[in-house]
Amino acid sequence: MTRALRYNDVASRREVDMTTQEFNAQLQRDNHIAAGSPAHEFMHKAADEARKTTALINGAYHTDEELRALMSRLVGYRVDDGFRLFPPVYTDFGKNIKIGKDVFVNSGCCFQDQGGVTLGDGCLVGHNVVFATLDHDKRPGRRGDMTAAPIVVGKDVWIGAHATILKGVTIGDGAIVAAGAVVTRDVPPNTIAAGVPARVVKTIG
Repeated sequence: MTRALRYNDVASRREVDMTTQEFNAQLQRDNHIAAGSPAHEFMHKAADEARKTTALINGAYHTDEELRALMSRLVGYRVDDGFRLFPPVYTDFGKNIKIGKDVFVNSGCCFQDQGGVTLGDGCLVGHNVVFATLDHDKRPGRRGDMTAAPIVVGKDVWIGAHATILKGVTIGDGAIVAAGAVVTRDVPPNTIAAGVPARVVKTIG
């Protein structure tokens, strides 16, 4: 049974005012996030900061260099000079997005990255792709509780428009995810996955 903290269990303010590193360390120990817990409160604070930065990204025209600077502010490190983004982009966290070299993200993509989203070198991400690393508790009385798991996208992956990638999924190097697919399980390298739920329909090469 998981043991996630709730507000009534908090012994000090420091437990509430956690850092991203502390949040990630807690998820490593226990990926269950209880509603009202310090981790849950930290997610809300991070979401507020992410909204401020995405509002800047999405609210006006920016050069590629300016977009890279704003994305660096959003994710907390300097993104690669080969990174390209077509806004708008949306996230309710931002600090757990890891972007490799020469990655392209098309307009309308959504990153729910509390559990971690990694985009490997050379990835192409189509319009309106959703990365969802959280899942709500199935019990009606506990729907505010969540579990988190990372999404890892390998090198040279192409994700088609309107695809949804769910928590815990790894997409292997060179794979293609077809437009509109809902990916609920791992995709092997150099394969094409399509459908709802997605399944491998072809091997590349």
